[in-house]
Amino acid sequence: MKKRTDPLLELGRLAGKAIVDFNMIEEGDRLLVGISGGVDSLMLMHVLSRFQKRAPIKFDLFAVTIDEGFDGIKHAPLAAYAEQQGWNLKIIKTPIAELIIEKKTEDNPCGLCARLRRGFIHGYADELNCNKLVLGHHRDDLCVSLLMSLFRGKGIKTMSPNIAADGGTKRLIRPLCYAPKKLIEESATAFEFPAIGTCDYSEQLDQTGDRATLERIFQTLEEKFPNLGKSMLHSMGDVRTETLLDKRFLNQP
Repeated sequence: MKKRTDPLLELGRLAGKAIVDFNMIEEGDRLLVGISGGVDSLMLMHVLSRFQKRAPIKFDLFAVTIDEGFDGIKHAPLAAYAEQQGWNLKIIKTPIAELIIEKKTEDNPCGLCARLRRGFIHGYADELNCNKLVLGHHRDDLCVSLLMSLFRGKGIKTMSPNIAADGGTKRLIRPLCYAPKKLIEESATAFEFPAIGTCDYSEQLDQTGDRATLERIFQTLEEKFPNLGKSMLHSMGDVRTETLLDKRFLNQP
């Protein structure tokens, strides 16, 4: 009988492989991790904290949480948890919730919210002189983003594991890009994460949002096609431009 792999060890292994494969972390880097309070970003911080202690290179690790001002989210438990773990976490209070109402984008709040949050995160990264931003997107996120781009005619693209950000002044990295969501959730059972609530629009987005719809479709497809996430990840790393319809590659050998 095959011995079951410890999910936390497996998550660390996959993150380490991604970090090496995509040259995510180098000597002297100053990393700023975006923590939402969800399982993905909290597990990312734990993985990076362990990596920092054991890696043969030296790098600095900071964390930031954006308080959008939503009534349904309370950040005090997250601040207490971060202090308990010894994390250098900054919680930045912002008027994003008010601006969503002011700009009348309640029907589609994510676009404005994401842009404003990015601005605050980049601003804080500049204060700390951080050269890399770190986000907790996982393998399923990459797969769903690819489907969203295809379904909306936005090109064949997804979330890059290591990409230029803020006009090339920083890099944005995603160390959990190889890890399936299920593995992250299994790993999280070893911890007691604080409950901080949910975005005021979470129910609305779960019912009508494009991403939530495609996440459900992806889960259904996974039941039909074993190892779908792993297969899609492999395909994203094997782009065959000559077989596509982009005319820029029409005459390539």
